[in-house]
Amino acid sequence: MLRGESEPHPKFIKKCVNIVTMSTKRMSDSGLSGLNFQDLIVRQGAIDSPPKTPFILGFECAGEVEQVGEGVTNFKVGDQVVALPEYRAWAELVAVPAQYVYALPSGMSALDAVAITTNYVVAYLLLFEMANLTPGKSLLVHSAGGGVGQAVAQLAKTVDDVTVFGVCSKSKHEALKANNNNIDHLLERGSDYTSEVRKICPDGVDIVLDCLCGEECNRGYSLLKSMGRYILYGSSNIVTGETKSFFSAARAWWQVDKVSPIKLFDENKSLAGLNLRHLLFQHGRADYVRRAVDRVFTLWGEGKVKPLVDSTWALEDVGEAMQKMHDRKNIGKLVLDPSLEPKPKPATPAKGKSGKEKKPAKESSEEKKEKETKEEEKKPAENGEKNGEEALTNGNSDEESKDKEKESS
Repeated sequence: MLRGESEPHPKFIKKCVNIVTMSTKRMSDSGLSGLNFQDLIVRQGAIDSPPKTPFILGFECAGEVEQVGEGVTNFKVGDQVVALPEYRAWAELVAVPAQYVYALPSGMSALDAVAITTNYVVAYLLLFEMANLTPGKSLLVHSAGGGVGQAVAQLAKTVDDVTVFGVCSKSKHEALKANNNNIDHLLERGSDYTSEVRKICPDGVDIVLDCLCGEECNRGYSLLKSMGRYILYGSSNIVTGETKSFFSAARAWWQVDKVSPIKLFDENKSLAGLNLRHLLFQHGRADYVRRAVDRVFTLWGEGKVKPLVDSTWALEDVGEAMQKMHDRKNIGKLVLDPSLEPKPKPATPAKGKSGKEKKPAKESSEEKKEKETKEEEKKPAENGEKNGEEALTNGNSDEESKDKEKESS
């Protein structure tokens, strides 16, 4: 919960049952928040059951416990934790039900915590709870350069003899290769990658992990060998422009072939889906997710996984960070740090209510009349000055003019 005029004071939390209040600014190495593609979908209004505005974005944060409510026995003030709240994570003070809060293992920093928790828990559930990854299998993962894609590649390599195909933008290939890449075969997004996979694995792959949806569903299913499993865990193809697009959503839905259970039966294939937010907040499987978190933290402690962080941003610069994710330019996790100073913004001209630059105010009719009167008064004086100048330029001084007047009289 963000402390503000419209929110109850943190002292109120003591009266709330099973609530933990955590600060993202009081952790020894500074508390942090994670940026996920889910946040981008919410910003565009493309999520199901969006909260009523105004609200605070964010599904992931790490910090220090500042206060605990009644009934909380597994946390105390000062504990360093990471949390997966339903919104409101991008704040300096966050109130979260205790069932969505996880204690950090010894030595884990806030940076590692927000880079690991969501991405690696999703990857763990995909590989080991749903796909049943075992030695000798092959898998293809989309958005291989993103946070979840990198988590999938690392976790897959904890199993012997697993072949990983990764699909991502061509611009990311060199950076991934230079960064201790765990992907065996990098494929270009937008290309005919299915043919490339078939050259290496003629029978196809055992697992396809798709976060795009749309026509990629059909391609992924066609790549499955018998006993293979296709798992959808996102729908980023609906985010194409800067705002919500009904056309993009409709196209993504229309491009997906409708697969009959009889077809799955005949071909010995499986289809599945994973939505971590629904699993936690709608299906009540917090204990199931907690076991996955514990397992991921254990793998981190054993040195088998190490998160890849793309960049860290001040809260005030979240718009720029989200644009980077929107353009698919990040490699690894994007992190928000409340303690960072925002980037200096370039000076811009003052704008009016219409958003255009201010113009000089128009003169009133009275001001115009007054100005015209003054100009008329100036004219006779100017004429006199001009006449005087002409007499002098003729070479006659004042005294010579007087002498001439006497002679004429």
